[in-house]
Amino acid sequence: MKTYDKLVSFNIKPSVQRIAIMDYLLTHRTHPSADVVYSDLSGTMPTLSKTTVYNTLKLLAEHGAALMLTIDENNVCFDGDTSPHSHFLCKKCGKIFDLPMPSTVKDVMQMESDGHIITELHYYYKGTCRYCLNN
Repeated sequence: MKTYDKLVSFNIKPSVQRIAIMDYLLTHRTHPSADVVYSDLSGTMPTLSKTTVYNTLKLLAEHGAALMLTIDENNVCFDGDTSPHSHFLCKKCGKIFDLPMPSTVKDVMQMESDGHIITELHYYYKGTCRYCLNN
């Protein structure tokens, strides 16, 4: 699915900036912060502002087109992959990795519990990544 069509499918009005930011999330699977997205895109989009990046990322998360990750208490990061999956934060290097979500956890999604409807689930792991362990 093209980035433009993805935005439209989430009821987000496409603009040049929104398309660029969404495309960045889809092609850079590094779970970037808003500052990283701004830094990487501002060189090719001189009219892009930090405010536009922050507002667009917030809009994408509110509409379900991206995930807002709060796994690191110091930074909010974003993920363009909205499929059910877990995240692992390496406490040594700070990188965030995608991990498969256990099927028992996936069963909780869209479940009703005590009169509440669950629409969002965050499943985080923290530890030391295999790359840091080998160094």
